[in-house]
Parts: sequence; C-alpha cells; structure tokens
Amino acid sequence: MPVYDYECNLCNFRFEKRQRFDEEPLAICPKCQGKLRRIIHSTPVLFKGSGFYVTDSRKGTGTEGTAERKPDQKPHQVK
Repeated sequence: MPVYDYECNLCNFRFEKRQRFDEEPLAICPKCQGKLRRIIHSTPVLFKGSGFYVTDSRKGTGTEGTAERKPDQKPHQVK
C-alpha cells in the first residue's frame, strides 16, 4: 500500500497516511477540521540496464566529442 502525504490548508499540519489505491483521499484535518490537500512528490528517474549509456542521465561539461586543436593549426574555414 502506498503512503500519501497530506497538508492542512488552515493550520499547515503535515502527516502521512497509508491508503489503498481505491480509497478516497482524506478531506478533513484531524487537528483543526480544516481542508486537507494531498502533496504530490516528483519521482526520480534512474537510467539502468544494458539499453542506456552512462552519460544518458548526467550533464556533461560540453567538451565530450570535440576534437582538440593543436596551437599551430588554424580552424577550418568554409568558403
């Protein structure tokens, strides 16, 4: 069973409640009888397995794949 976070709009009381998927969300604060809201959290995404590269989920420095130029070489000019 998932655990949901709730917060009261009136007194800002926060608590967790274990509920089944098919249960209705709670609506009344147990402390002050104010209106509750369910807090939604973001879920992290992890790239694991043989179908992903190590660099798929990381920000690079921007230098990967760029060729190093020797100091005496001039950049290639397009005519």
